[in-house]
Amino acid sequence: DKLKNILELLPEHDLPEDLKSKHCKRCVVVGSGGILHGSELGHLLDQFDIVIRLNDAPVQGYTDHVGNKTTIRMTYPEGAPLSEHEYPPASLFVAVLFKSVDFNWLQAMVKNETL
Repeated sequence: DKLKNILELLPEHDLPEDLKSKHCKRCVVVGSGGILHGSELGHLLDQFDIVIRLNDAPVQGYTDHVGNKTTIRMTYPEGAPLSEHEYPPASLFVAVLFKSVDFNWLQAMVKNETL
């Protein structure tokens, strides 16, 4: 019931046109474990068609190692980046909800309420 109520609050949206039109020929998933620090692989990662970043690993200040391209950012609500700079306008943010409190978070975000 909670999920149904929240879904009714959300506007219906499709994927952004630029994302729908991409044929995911080469995709890369970049985690947040810090293994890329010092790797200087940023230029290589930016060459992928789709770059999926997990959790709130920062990009700014580390682009030499992790690149600067973000097509999709996937995270649990508590792992969402706090800085607005980590939400590039051309990327898609995907909240992965699975706990009851995650749905409370989404409802608070949609209704602009304090959690």
